[in-house]
Amino acid sequence: MAVLWLDDVSAGDLETVGGKAASLGELTGAGLPVPPGFVVTAGTYRTFIEEAGIDEELFAAMEIDPEDSAALKQAQETAHELILGTDLPDEVAEEIIDTYRTMGEDGEAFVAVRSSATAEDLPDASFAGQQETFLNVREEALIRRVKECWASLFSQRAIYYRQQKGFPHDEVDIAVVVQRMVDAEKSGVMFTSHPSTGEPQIIIEAAWGLGEAVVSGSVSPDNYVVDRETAAVDEVTVADKKVMMEKDLETGETVERDVPEDRREERVLSDAEIERLVELGRLVEDHYGDPQDVEWAIFEGDVYMLQSRPITTISDPAGVDDRDRTGDPAGEAASTPGSGATGATDGGDGNDEELLRGLGASPGIVSGAVRIVTKLDHLDQVADGDIIVTEMTMPDMVPAMKRADGIVTDEGGMTSHAAIVSRELGVPAVVGTGSATRTLEDGQIVTIDGDKGTIREGSAADRGVEEYEPVESVRPETPVKPMTATEVKVNVSIPEAAERAAATGADGVGLLRIEHMVLSLGKTPAKYIADNGEDAYVQELVDGIRGVAEEFYPRPVRARTLDAPTDEFRELEGGEDEPNEHNPMLGWRGVRRSLDKTDVFEKELRAFQELWGMGYDNLELMLPLVNDAEDVRRAKSIMRDVGIDVEKQRWGVMIETPASALSIEEMASEGIDFASFGTNDLTQYTLAVDRNNSNVADRFDELHPTVLELIADVIGTCRELGVDTSICGQAASKPDMVDFLVEEGITSISANIDAVRDVQHEVKRTEQKLVLDSVR
Repeated sequence: MAVLWLDDVSAGDLETVGGKAASLGELTGAGLPVPPGFVVTAGTYRTFIEEAGIDEELFAAMEIDPEDSAALKQAQETAHELILGTDLPDEVAEEIIDTYRTMGEDGEAFVAVRSSATAEDLPDASFAGQQETFLNVREEALIRRVKECWASLFSQRAIYYRQQKGFPHDEVDIAVVVQRMVDAEKSGVMFTSHPSTGEPQIIIEAAWGLGEAVVSGSVSPDNYVVDRETAAVDEVTVADKKVMMEKDLETGETVERDVPEDRREERVLSDAEIERLVELGRLVEDHYGDPQDVEWAIFEGDVYMLQSRPITTISDPAGVDDRDRTGDPAGEAASTPGSGATGATDGGDGNDEELLRGLGASPGIVSGAVRIVTKLDHLDQVADGDIIVTEMTMPDMVPAMKRADGIVTDEGGMTSHAAIVSRELGVPAVVGTGSATRTLEDGQIVTIDGDKGTIREGSAADRGVEEYEPVESVRPETPVKPMTATEVKVNVSIPEAAERAAATGADGVGLLRIEHMVLSLGKTPAKYIADNGEDAYVQELVDGIRGVAEEFYPRPVRARTLDAPTDEFRELEGGEDEPNEHNPMLGWRGVRRSLDKTDVFEKELRAFQELWGMGYDNLELMLPLVNDAEDVRRAKSIMRDVGIDVEKQRWGVMIETPASALSIEEMASEGIDFASFGTNDLTQYTLAVDRNNSNVADRFDELHPTVLELIADVIGTCRELGVDTSICGQAASKPDMVDFLVEEGITSISANIDAVRDVQHEVKRTEQKLVLDSVR
């Protein structure tokens, strides 16, 4: 038989019907409310490709280097051509259609056609989002949709992911679930235990209409936290639900529509519906014996279970509670940065010597041998546990920075390369000491305090001070994430930091800097392209961005196009062709450079286009240092020229100059989806303060009233126009700025890796205060 009814399927049929169908059959057999449906078995797919004689060619096409984007694309195209271009045997097609016709009273039911691979929804690899789902399908499209599900087993992203997980392509089969559509009035997801800690809390997310909007992330859902044992609702967060997915009554297609104004901020679930979901959640987890991630829908008062898979993100939080909020054991290192005086101790005997003081750029206290680096060929001398001491760090130093236990620089501020990368790698750092490379000696043992910004003689152990790692490193791999209406994202500068960034529980990446990937090549883009070709340059960008997009999928990743000032390019091979600018921060950088050097800009856009083609629909494109609508129009024209669908893909602009803040309404009219504040630049351009100049560092203030006024005006205008707003500058990690942004109604806040957890709690505290103030 080509098909099996869900009633006849159980968890033991994984190899026959795939993970999704096995789960649905198991739920059906347990008496849980599952919409009726049937499965086109995995064996039907296998017989189809073998009897049609396309199996050998199909799997041979998969024998590629998955890091080669062009090869991935060709593999996908070959597979799709083979599967979609081969007719299904008549007897198989007839069995599928005949079974479908029994599902509707008039033989014309609307169904969901959903992939169910045999490597899917597994305890150690969920494979979520890898294959296709089609909603509101009718008879005339059914057979093609089944074959498109089969073909989606070979999407670029699915091929790449299987290679990473070690699943042989020729050993993974795919079944297809055909299930009666639920015309959901409300829907969402439910975690039957806390998805980070496994605690007995049921987390429910709910929105209006079909669940596609919640699963895809196109709407911010309501959030309900329920005690599974008592069924008491501990926390309710009602979101501003701007859009909903529903079936168009005329065409039957799934469409996105605006939520009526009076329902946008209305609570989705009633107490009775929460009670019913909790009841079902208990039954599902008790049945499987493991915490479950459940998709559900409600129609005419009835709750339906649409899917259930194991939660794969729970980690053991043991060992966290004995640390305070600074991350050090027993609070021994909990000191206010900058509070120590020269010669002061950190709990020692009072005789240790403070050698230098700078800015505490990345938290932690570590000891090690000084390794002075004045030339790149000195990097090989840096061993595990050393303290790198250099004038300033460059992207070429990242491999050595990963080996080191600490970083010290002569130059730089809190937004320098050393500061940003050290925080992301979790390496304590002190920057801007002025003379570390001249004051310290190679091999000298020192202790650096990345909180206070001090460098002291000798080891911490000699003085009775305990070393400790940066804050996020001592927290559980998936920390307990406070549920907030305002999204909290994370900044990422280097792909190597993606895993650590994802482990913070952030809602996505608010800023991924491409320039660090480019600078690490050691050549200017023009020189690299001249030496290695255009495709090689695009491939470098694809590889770097893909690592982050994959780590966070399906959480959004907002990648910024190239924004490196000329002085950074001058340090690279080919940099002699760069203009010698008096103040590069005010010069040829950001989108103004992209619009002048369109050949390089087009290669960046090609990388985005390739990644979208691979299935990384969580990737968003951000343009830096725009001034006005004309900049946006010109960039949009180039995007279209390289084939980017500016109506389909999400893209937006950075607000980094007073001009862009004052031009937001005109830029919004060009179709941007979001505006993101870069407070480092916005502050320096508003106050005329060079952010990297230590002589005026005390005048650099992101909380200056004029900076806040520009930010507030942009947020207000964007709220009226339906444009999302975010912040990704250094100031996003400051509590006062967080409070201000939440009160103004910003959509998301993107913080440094080490600050994500604290920002999540600060956002929650501010949101709760606003709710309380509104009812008092």
